[in-house]
Amino acid sequence: MTRLIASLFAAAFFLAQGAFAQLETGPLEIDTGDSVHKFTVELANDAEEIRTGLMDRESMAPNAGMLFDFGQPREASMWMKNTLIPLDMLFIAPDGKVLAIARNAVPGSLRTIGPGVPVKAVLELNGGRSEALGIEPGDMVRHEVLGNLGG
Repeated sequence: MTRLIASLFAAAFFLAQGAFAQLETGPLEIDTGDSVHKFTVELANDAEEIRTGLMDRESMAPNAGMLFDFGQPREASMWMKNTLIPLDMLFIAPDGKVLAIARNAVPGSLRTIGPGVPVKAVLELNGGRSEALGIEPGDMVRHEVLGNLGG
């Protein structure tokens, strides 16, 4: 019986890891005017990916993140349910401009977080990362879904 439980746990673990690996990844840059910071981000662009986000992740590489692409601009309402690590949330206009930043969102919190205006995307980074890199509202995020990377 113990072996069966261990096997089921292992299968669930590998399925969860596989779900993380299925997201499309790609380059993203943040231009602060003084510096360009490069990241590799996972892209969440369907309802299930957006709903799940970074839930249940125990860590994230320093130059990694997740970009939530809403397609058409909409009011974003993010939360930290089942999220284990603190996050910075950058709320992004259709042209890539950072409109607002929620810094160090509290793991597990059910409080909704949003800028109160429609956004095209939200970028989640490790908590404290945006401050450490000097990223502020008005800076420019460049990514393929924003149509402004490499051009």
